[in-house]
Amino acid sequence: MKRLFFPKKESQTFTSPDPMPSLTTCIFMDLIGYISYGIPILGEVIDLVWAPVSALIFMKLFGFKKGFVGGMFNFTEELLPGFDFIPTFTIAWFVRYFKKSHNTYTIRPLTR
Repeated sequence: MKRLFFPKKESQTFTSPDPMPSLTTCIFMDLIGYISYGIPILGEVIDLVWAPVSALIFMKLFGFKKGFVGGMFNFTEELLPGFDFIPTFTIAWFVRYFKKSHNTYTIRPLTR
């Protein structure tokens, strides 16, 4: 009965509803891209298959709206020879993480 009339005074934190993948997933995805970079001639053929798959995974992990631009960059980066060293997933994770920390709002209840 006490909870009904005197609820706990807790602060609530609201964040944006954008999905946030884990850092280990992003590092793992970048490592998969590096594997094709390590194979001299066969690596570029593997990139033809990996580039669209990587772009779709990027869009799925980071949300369609914001992940579309990053996914297209990731697709282009994987297709171009010599650019496989860019850790696209990890960079996107850090950008999203620091942007998320600045977009967090805390609402505290009024005290009497």
